[in-house]
Amino acid sequence: MKLQLITLLEQAVRNAVASFNADPVELPEIQLEVPRDPAHGDFSTNIAMILAKRLGKSPRDIATKIVKNIESSGVLQSAELAGPGFINLRLAPSALTQGVGEVISAGNTYGQSTIGAGRSIQIEFVSANPTGPLHVGHGRGAAYGAVLANIFRAAGYTVSCEYYVNDAGRQMDILAVSVLLRYLEQHGLSLDFPSNAYQGDYITKIAETLRRNNGDRFVCPIEDLLLPTIDQSDPELAIDQLIARAKSVLGATHYAEVHQFARDRILAGIRSDLIEFGVEFDNWFTESSLADAGRIDELIASLQASNHIYTKDGALWFKSTDFGDEKDRVVVRENGSPTYFASDIAYHADKYHRGFEHLINIWGADHHGYITRVKAAIDAIGCNSKRLEVLLVQFAALFRDGQKVAMSTRSGEFVTLADLVADVGRDAARFLYITRRADQHLDFDLDLAKAQNNDNPVFYVQYAHARICGVFKKLVEAGYSFDLELGLRSTELLEHAKEKQLIMQLLRYPEIVEMAVRDREPHQITTYLRELAASLHAYHGSDQKIVCEDAKLRNSRLVLNLGAKQVLANALGLLGVSAPEAM
Repeated sequence: MKLQLITLLEQAVRNAVASFNADPVELPEIQLEVPRDPAHGDFSTNIAMILAKRLGKSPRDIATKIVKNIESSGVLQSAELAGPGFINLRLAPSALTQGVGEVISAGNTYGQSTIGAGRSIQIEFVSANPTGPLHVGHGRGAAYGAVLANIFRAAGYTVSCEYYVNDAGRQMDILAVSVLLRYLEQHGLSLDFPSNAYQGDYITKIAETLRRNNGDRFVCPIEDLLLPTIDQSDPELAIDQLIARAKSVLGATHYAEVHQFARDRILAGIRSDLIEFGVEFDNWFTESSLADAGRIDELIASLQASNHIYTKDGALWFKSTDFGDEKDRVVVRENGSPTYFASDIAYHADKYHRGFEHLINIWGADHHGYITRVKAAIDAIGCNSKRLEVLLVQFAALFRDGQKVAMSTRSGEFVTLADLVADVGRDAARFLYITRRADQHLDFDLDLAKAQNNDNPVFYVQYAHARICGVFKKLVEAGYSFDLELGLRSTELLEHAKEKQLIMQLLRYPEIVEMAVRDREPHQITTYLRELAASLHAYHGSDQKIVCEDAKLRNSRLVLNLGAKQVLANALGLLGVSAPEAM
């Protein structure tokens, strides 16, 4: 409907511009807005005001010419000049009511488009280090990435979702040593557990499973691990020395087994928690696979050959300042081990080589400073960094009884994503995570998420869907049956203001999906759903009886409700939220 209006306006604008005998000008994109006051029409545009400077004419003169050049159409009832140069448009009643039939005819595909047809996108999100269970902070990124993928698919894109597993490096070594020490404790070997090791109960549980599966296979004298050479005055140095001792005492094979066991147990938990949350990935890509295949070494050698790397203080540095970064970055430490940055460069090179047209990384807001160096490296390896888009997700703070819940991954004091889903349910968690822009801070209120009232936005929206289902149940109880064909032939009877308002909301949905894709803002879907639910509840609360005696009127109103039910279900489906039939 809106596209038809824009097409009419585009032709009218071209004719109006030509009538001024002006030099050729580039015509701007026509934007249609829904006026706050219905008395101002169904849509409004400021195109005349935008053209005024380009044409050197007054907005009202231009708007007058545009209105005169709008061709008659079954879609448009009237076009009127307003204010300093706005054009208010009013849809023909038949166009509105026919729109309801379009919604029902399209069914599950209503709102989908082909704007992304033939284009491939990879979206990488969550990618939390497998050093512990996912917490509520990870949940926001998971919900955002999953819904973003859904709306891209609805727009016709081919989408691949990927989880990058950082399973190499220091944090994973700290995890392995944490599990090893708890494992030794279970064999009666006492020690002071390092304060900067991973403290959570999940470490003890992994160690218990390691012991059940392997007995005393990894037991080693505790004194061999805690030699006096370990500098306890520097906790970070001490744990690095402890890692080195563990590798030496256990031997490379046994240490690798403990390391992999801890990683695999945590990854299994992460996969399970994400599936329970309704998030699944097409690919799980491990950092260790890059090292095992020699891809990181190859990349470093390539950058050296292209003179993008230099040696300083025994380390290898990437010349990221040549590409706009604030300083150069280490890619290989003095001890010869690659940095996380080196792995990330190799990982992104692999992404590009897989042939995706566009790449989207969803990172925590604390990674903002990392964007420039990654894009610099991408350009240095001969790839186009403009094909990489980085979207940032702010942290989600959890509140219970009005008090903020403290969280720390290393200390083990955090609320897991699994606990959150078990507490408030998948639907509430998914919906509330998407109620704000991803780059804005989010306060997640546990009490609100569980509330069974209209203050809870997901309850409010789901109840709208259930309320419509209830109407169809009342229809049967009243001894009537639903005549879809009669209802579709009688939609001209939908004349009430609240019926028109509801129809307008339904017709907005395809545009909302496209805007959500364009702006990378899934929260536009939740905002729309709340507005649609408000229109539905207002309609049901009006004096317009739906299950009435007049067959034509009854079925036309049922058709409108069926259309609303379909759009609610479609939009909730994009969010990964259910559309219940009863509440």
